[in-house]
Amino acid sequence: AMAAERAVAMATCTAPVNIAVIKYWGKRDTDLILPINSSLSVTLHQDQLRTTTTAVASRDFTEDRLWLNGAEADVGHPRVQACLREVRRLARKRRGGSEDAATLGLLSYKVHIASENNFPTAAGLASSAAGYACLVSALARLYGVEDELSEVARRGSGSACRSMWGGFVQWQRGERPDGTDSVALQVAPETHWPELRVLVLVVSGEKKPVASTAGMQTSVETSPLLKHRAEVVVPERLAQMMRHIRERDFEGFGQLAMRDSNQFHATCLDTFPPIFYLNDLSRHIISLAHRYNAHHGHTKVAYTFDAGPNAVIFTLDDTVDEFVEVVRRSFPPATNGDQFVRGLPVGSATLSQELVTAVVTEPVPGAVQYILHTKPGPGPQLVDDPSQHLLGADGLPRCRA
Repeated sequence: AMAAERAVAMATCTAPVNIAVIKYWGKRDTDLILPINSSLSVTLHQDQLRTTTTAVASRDFTEDRLWLNGAEADVGHPRVQACLREVRRLARKRRGGSEDAATLGLLSYKVHIASENNFPTAAGLASSAAGYACLVSALARLYGVEDELSEVARRGSGSACRSMWGGFVQWQRGERPDGTDSVALQVAPETHWPELRVLVLVVSGEKKPVASTAGMQTSVETSPLLKHRAEVVVPERLAQMMRHIRERDFEGFGQLAMRDSNQFHATCLDTFPPIFYLNDLSRHIISLAHRYNAHHGHTKVAYTFDAGPNAVIFTLDDTVDEFVEVVRRSFPPATNGDQFVRGLPVGSATLSQELVTAVVTEPVPGAVQYILHTKPGPGPQLVDDPSQHLLGADGLPRCRA
């Protein structure tokens, strides 16, 4: 019975999306994925946004295989291979040459991997960060590796190293050419700032005009502003942002998040030829946020945009209901059928005529597809419930209703 049991080893994990408030843009080493500057992010809650990954190893498998959202994908992708190679290397190192037959057997078996997102992949919601963090977590669990794993996740996708922690996370640039000190560290856990809320305004499910990977290297090569940003601006901002988070100072946090987002998009514009991730609607949302804050006389909402047009809005729990109503009035939903607000519950709010006049200028119907309401959350989780495995004991995707 033992031999049969050992023939199949399985592990399933979930991992979160993260949103940078001090942006990462540009690598100093494209192979090892080493950044030109440190960055800082907020990990979002997995109840709303998560990747689930199952990894299975069996002596019966003839080749490594990979499924993404139900469809078979290329397991030979260099970044997937880098993660597999690194986790297996750590597993061998961990055994320290002690010829543990079970592990040695396991390491020689082929592996089947299945990964699924509970959100639309192309919506520009950092799916690669969650995906690679999840892949590395599941493989590490499969092979019994408990080392510092953010360095391995970074080899899959730079921002994935930040998804290895919950709450507020710094990805240290590091100094060493081999990248061993380019790792993610938790600045504060998700419980540190319980009032903080996140609204993702999904404007379009279209794919990005320029993939981040290609875009950022063009910026490194052509943008003098990016060089200045990495060397002069970011180090100071990083220290400020960590202080705002420690003190739960939303005014400081929000102002700096908006400034850093704007500067990141300015470096895209400073790239030659220029890259445009923001569209008219993104700019409309930026103006709306500034009008809303001006009306209230302080920073109640803060936007940040990654390499795509979706707005991520940070706010405190006491502002959510009113601001969601402002968004609903500014971008009236196209249909009533599809739920406009998803995720955590949102209450109703009555807007004063004064606020409407000052803030809601010219409504653009149907421009925002939906709003996702979420909050900071924990890092990768092990899934114990066997019914949640994406692959069966045969190593093939399970038919899930």
